[in-house]
Amino acid sequence: MLLSDTGRYFVVRDMALHLNCSEKTIRNDFEAIDAFLQQYGNAKLLRKPGIGVNLDIEEHEQARLFDQLFQSAPNAGYEQDDNRIAAVAYELLMNAKPATLQELADKYYVNRSVIKRDLNSLQPWLEKRGLAIVSKQRVGIMIEGTEMDKRAALSKVSQLIGTTTNDFIKKKFEAYEVDAVTRELKQLEENESFHFTDEAFDNLLIHTLLMIRRTKLRQPISFADQEKEFIQMQKEYRWTMDFTKGLERIFSVHFSGDELAYLTAHLLGAKIRSRSPAETANMSEHRLKITAEVTELVQSLIRKLSSLTFMNFEQDATLREGLGIHLSSTIHRLNYGLDVTNPLLHDIKKMYPYMFSMVIYAANELKISYHFTIPEDEIAYLTLHFQAAVERSNKQPKSMKHIVTVCHMGTGMSQILRTKLERKFSGIQVLDSLGRADLPLYLEHNPVDFIVSTVPLGNIKLPHIVVSPLLEAADVKKLTSFLERLEEQPEASASFLQMYTKPALIFTQVEVTHRFEIIEQLANSLYAQGFVAQDYAHQALLRERASSTTIGGGIAIPHGDPKLVKISQIAIATLKEPLEWEQEKVSIVFMLALRNQEQKNTKKLFQRLSLLSEQPAIVEQLIRAKQPEDLFALL
Repeated sequence: MLLSDTGRYFVVRDMALHLNCSEKTIRNDFEAIDAFLQQYGNAKLLRKPGIGVNLDIEEHEQARLFDQLFQSAPNAGYEQDDNRIAAVAYELLMNAKPATLQELADKYYVNRSVIKRDLNSLQPWLEKRGLAIVSKQRVGIMIEGTEMDKRAALSKVSQLIGTTTNDFIKKKFEAYEVDAVTRELKQLEENESFHFTDEAFDNLLIHTLLMIRRTKLRQPISFADQEKEFIQMQKEYRWTMDFTKGLERIFSVHFSGDELAYLTAHLLGAKIRSRSPAETANMSEHRLKITAEVTELVQSLIRKLSSLTFMNFEQDATLREGLGIHLSSTIHRLNYGLDVTNPLLHDIKKMYPYMFSMVIYAANELKISYHFTIPEDEIAYLTLHFQAAVERSNKQPKSMKHIVTVCHMGTGMSQILRTKLERKFSGIQVLDSLGRADLPLYLEHNPVDFIVSTVPLGNIKLPHIVVSPLLEAADVKKLTSFLERLEEQPEASASFLQMYTKPALIFTQVEVTHRFEIIEQLANSLYAQGFVAQDYAHQALLRERASSTTIGGGIAIPHGDPKLVKISQIAIATLKEPLEWEQEKVSIVFMLALRNQEQKNTKKLFQRLSLLSEQPAIVEQLIRAKQPEDLFALL
């Protein structure tokens, strides 16, 4: 409540009535919020006797905190619980012997019902990794699955505490163990004259530590003979043998051929910052085959994205090279069942929802020809490559905007304004600085795109914007938005979202228990009104299973195959209670049905919704709307 309306002072009595609790409870909550804000940032609660309570917070922090409160990892907000769940997962995955509920309860100083709840939270996370919790009477609880899947899960246990670093798992090993493996990895880089990326180095460190411990626990990995034979032919296998000799001596352990093949597969999938120019000449026949496959995949991906987005990516050599390097490691990882975690996944989906969705569609179409599915973490990396290509193309010289400034504070200040405008906006050329009285005559004889003024201009019909003479940060932001609106089509005004929906497609205060229910409900409403084909709901569910469509701020934007859309429309639902949507909570759902032929408007819609996710006050207004007509008006 405080975040969504920061300009208002709230009276404690009113809050207590609204939330159906006592005033004392509200005051106790304020103490908890105070403590939370001290750890979080510069925001603070202001209490004014006789007036009320207000949250003093900067705009960027407001959006970030609002988004954070919609994050709903298991037991969100209770770091101790999250850490315990991760610790229980590590123990069950690592230990060869089963553990009883009582043993786990005693170890973590909680009762058995808490451990049961932890295991329920853990189950979906394990199922995604091909593992299952099994409870056997008089034996105990254990995790069943292949050794490869167990090690992959162990390397990702940190996800359970909502962090993208490997600190949690590293603390399960002694400092000397971490230092020894780090030292040997650096020696490998030095011997072979290359450097892993920081992320690849960290992942190899974790997988090597896990390999050492699992070998000591007599939990061996197994590799198919044919794959092992191929891996043994690669030069990376020799690197692994040299690397592990030192480790065998330090840790008094012997690694089998399967373990060496497994570690070599990780080396093949690791990203390297610099490669030797002679590498291509020394490639084995199979590596050349992989390279040909990568080249073909890159070309197919570029063709698909060009077709889906109506943008020409074909001529971008930087994009082709970047995709080639990335997909080389991706194919190795996919071939050997090795997964990658993208720490930026959530941010990329939120910042570039349009491009992320287009890459998802392209990848899904390509998996028919290629015998693997690209996971969403990899999709997010590919999205960055294509988004960078878009931004490169946007840097091509655009038509310069010719403007005049109107300043009421004399020549000196008008020159400062002119200099600042031309320095901060490369696409602007200031033709002249005028007084307000001189403007009408000047406009009769000179073509001008728009006017930047320090005073209101009354009835001037040409586009204009009023800023402060010093062009402060808020003015720069305001002018950026103004320029974006000028670039848009006339119909893409403030009511842009209204163009694609109507009250008959809006459902308020809906009660559902699962995200698939609301997706199906909204897709069926689009079908019933003739906007999409009957299969649209099914395709939208498939798209959701491939990757969650949340974009932060309590918003989800599910969508199906554009080929099944007859007329572009959006169905909207607000939810009576926030709904668990993978790792987030969602309160408003925009079901997009957008034809490929309308790419320009589609991109703008994605941008509008992405911006909306950063405006908590507006989101809160939409959520509170009781009638479809009220919500439609707010759009």
